[in-house]
Amino acid sequence: MEKMQGGAKGRNGAAGRAERPLQRDPERTRASILAAATQEFAENGIGGARVDAIAERAGINKRMLYHYFGDKEQLYLAVLEEAYVGIRTAEKSLNLSDLEPEQGIAELAMFTWGYFLEHPEFLSLLGTENLHRARWLRQSTRLKELHSSFIDKLSDLLQRGRKEGLFRPDVDPLNLYLTIAALGYFYLSNQYTLSTIFGRDLMDKSNLDVWKRHIVHVTLASIRG
Repeated sequence: MEKMQGGAKGRNGAAGRAERPLQRDPERTRASILAAATQEFAENGIGGARVDAIAERAGINKRMLYHYFGDKEQLYLAVLEEAYVGIRTAEKSLNLSDLEPEQGIAELAMFTWGYFLEHPEFLSLLGTENLHRARWLRQSTRLKELHSSFIDKLSDLLQRGRKEGLFRPDVDPLNLYLTIAALGYFYLSNQYTLSTIFGRDLMDKSNLDVWKRHIVHVTLASIRG
């Protein structure tokens, strides 16, 4: 009995040591959970995603996951928020205020297309949330501020272009962004059906490059004066 107790103490001690580094680094733990949850929700949606699978992907136990995020729905909302924070943060690297108006619009169009390509999980999350009519996204107050700031910067870029006689005076910044996003999102979210129907591999690099140029051309043509 003494040996068994000693063995249990040893196992508990080892488990304790294994968990301590994570407990001492809450930011890394939180990031690991979000990364694992992002993949699980992107692959299975909120209905099919399993907390057990998320915890296993993150290399933690469920107790720690609940400690950080409360429950699956709160975790899903956190994943959605981080997904939008990711694209809005990356957009800041464009420094739109430092670019000439037409160059800024072109750079934004190419950036958005590239981001969608590199982050298919973002598109999957958008698809899931739209199926649920933005049920969870509506609960977020964090995202409204992010998007408001982005639209303000796009408005400034359009205003500079109008003053130079480059853009129409009636261009709405939100409609402009919707045009850019739609051209990329529809292509990628429907890549399998469209490739099958029309017999063209839309994900072939040459076709992707052609579509990127098409997005820039259509976007600029839609706002020029």
